[in-house]
Amino acid sequence: MKKSLRLLFIICLILGLCACGEAPAESGGEGLNIVCTVFPAYDFAREIAGEKANVVLLVPPGSEAHSFEPTPQDIIRIENCDLLLCNGGESEAWLEEILEGRENDILTLTMMDCVETLEEETKEGMQGVSHDHEHEEHGEHEEHGHEEEYDEHVWTSPVNAELIVSALCERLCEIDPENGSFYRANWKNYVAELQELDTAFRKTVENGKFDTLIFADRFPVRYFVEEYGLDYYAAFPGCTDDTEPSARTVAFLIDKVREEGIPAVMFIEFSNEKMADVICEDTGCEKLLFHSCHNVSAEQLKNGVSYLELMWANVESLKEALG
Repeated sequence: MKKSLRLLFIICLILGLCACGEAPAESGGEGLNIVCTVFPAYDFAREIAGEKANVVLLVPPGSEAHSFEPTPQDIIRIENCDLLLCNGGESEAWLEEILEGRENDILTLTMMDCVETLEEETKEGMQGVSHDHEHEEHGEHEEHGHEEEYDEHVWTSPVNAELIVSALCERLCEIDPENGSFYRANWKNYVAELQELDTAFRKTVENGKFDTLIFADRFPVRYFVEEYGLDYYAAFPGCTDDTEPSARTVAFLIDKVREEGIPAVMFIEFSNEKMADVICEDTGCEKLLFHSCHNVSAEQLKNGVSYLELMWANVESLKEALG
């Protein structure tokens, strides 16, 4: 990967390539140039920086951030930005080659550094491995001499989102103090909206008949369930590449739905929904989307969909899932 990135960057500088690959999404603002690696970072930057910045999203809509590789143009955008807002973690290991060994540092804010991170978890009934680590069932980890990986989906908790946008606001005020009052006003309004969302989730959990979610899919929302005291079962960990479950995995989730009388199973964005369909057909439960906000479709991005909009839709899904 490092050799590939270095070669891409050299080719781009020598040939002056300016149009290869799909152009990243841009907010259309003026002033600061903010480059974001994933959709939540992009949306947070749009909300806080507003018209005072041009915000660029590197990972194309509908794409998987865990397999993203930057184009030469992406590298140049990062090199020339005023602020890089990234997520961190193994999925963004490609950033190391760009950032290390530079004479002039790229000003960077990493979302995983803004919150208390949680280790990747493999729970009872899950299939497969996460980041090439094997796990025993019931969340007990086997020893393989590797450092533990951390769950990267920190934004799925609105409480974490508040911590992230607060750190972002501070950084923007440091970079552009002349517009500090503008950033702080946007931050204040946005935090109020996040707190309203947080309250809605808490009331939904308090009023629910159940406290367990079944994900017939990957599970990228551990920060969410930890924040609101929910239990869960899922087919795969959040960052696995696996998409085809074993019969044993499907049978386990079907048994859990029946045993606990769960009214709905969840799937995440861009899922083929096949496993959820099988479980619903076998148990008669409902199928519901729970959006992790990891990425959005090209149409959603074009229409200006936001983190808040997607999370409010999750409130409604959660109401049905918890009964």
